Amino acid sequence: MSVLEVRSVSKRFGSLVAVRDVSLAVERGELRAIIGPNGAGKTTFFNLISGFFPPTLGTIVFDGRDITALPAHGRVAAGIARTFQITEIFPELTVFENVRVSTEVTEGFRLRPWISRYERARVRAKVEETLELTGLRAKSDRLVGELSHGDQRVAEIAMALALRPRLLLLDEPTAGMGDQETGEITQLVRRLHRNNNFTIVLIEHDMRMVFGLADRVTVLDQGSLLAEGTPQEIASNEAVQAAYLGNTA
Repeated sequence: MSVLEVRSVSKRFGSLVAVRDVSLAVERGELRAIIGPNGAGKTTFFNLISGFFPPTLGTIVFDGRDITALPAHGRVAAGIARTFQITEIFPELTVFENVRVSTEVTEGFRLRPWISRYERARVRAKVEETLELTGLRAKSDRLVGELSHGDQRVAEIAMALALRPRLLLLDEPTAGMGDQETGEITQLVRRLHRNNNFTIVLIEHDMRMVFGLADRVTVLDQGSLLAEGTPQEIASNEAVQAAYLGNTA
């Protein structure tokens, strides 16, 4: 059974059709990459999945439940977490405190003015588990605003993971990074997928990362589905080469 099913979804902004009749099915434990040229509708498509935009047409089903009308915060509670193209963090807080914010939301303490000693210990243990998973334990006391761009991105991923998602959406996780930072993020995503069996859908422009990680690749062009298949099938697809990959595939 697919954990995520997007059925014939379209999104119109006035006369502009940003996403046109796109369908997608993601299996549990799969890593799906979404690629396409700038303006292809990738981030709009992510916003539809995560609830920031309602679709004009179509249906979105998560874990067998129709979530088409569910707002963004409801989708987080249902088990969908995402990162953004521009890193969303609290720069004035430490790495530990950033992850603790997400952990307290997950544990239901977001609106609680006071929690018990036992509850604080439970939150701390879960934060430390997430920091260990993402390799940030040694930097837990650092202010996030003082970290490198790559480590800030890892901190944002850690915040998303602290929400205990069943579906993790990563919007261009290596944007603006050099080769070393890109390699580190790639290794982190690989560990999350292969060692921890996270279901991941990512938007990415770095084809080395896409072809090295993805189980399947979906290609969007001008808001429409252009192609879908394994990395090998996409790399040899003439329509994809013409629209996006050029001669580098």
